[in-house]
Amino acid sequence: MRLAVWLAGGKARRISVKHPWPISQIDALIVSGGDDIHPSLYGEEEAPKAHYDPDRDALEQAHIAWALKHQLPMLGICRGTQLINVSLGGSLHIDIRAKRKLTSNRGTVLPRKTAALRASSCLALVTRASRLRINSLHHQAVDQLGEGVQIVARDLDGFVQGIEPTGPCHWLGVQWHPEYLLYRPQHRRLFKWLVQQCKQASLRV
Repeated sequence: MRLAVWLAGGKARRISVKHPWPISQIDALIVSGGDDIHPSLYGEEEAPKAHYDPDRDALEQAHIAWALKHQLPMLGICRGTQLINVSLGGSLHIDIRAKRKLTSNRGTVLPRKTAALRASSCLALVTRASRLRINSLHHQAVDQLGEGVQIVARDLDGFVQGIEPTGPCHWLGVQWHPEYLLYRPQHRRLFKWLVQQCKQASLRV
């Protein structure tokens, strides 16, 4: 992730339960991938053999709330996209593997799947694409949308691959991992957009 931000002209700092940083000193936020979000956050029961990290959930929800309140630029990646949706009152499919019909459940960092983007969406404008070849490392996906959230990309099975706000576009969420696809300009543009949003915000101050 640091490389992706550096290539876009920014500087990344890791923030975690073990690596705290003053939230008021954040210019933008990337909410990255990782363990499943605890299902109690969207009214479901724990899944067998699933790995959860409630402390991380709480930390990242606090940062998401701060970013939303102060309209900081934010990029959700995989779990991060799911957590943005949950933080806004949405829910998740706990396990989509049995529901896939046209695409494989095999996880890979290679761009083996396709996402169709909604024309004129912020995501389509940022990536300059109507379709993207994407990777897939997830078994959960956005189900019911949170408040002020809209779907702007789906895969061939209809699962959500991209979300953004219904209002001004100060955050984006993608279900894939663009940090592993930096050799493709469309995916690098997501990080470029995030850094550019920071620079524009600083000019308005």
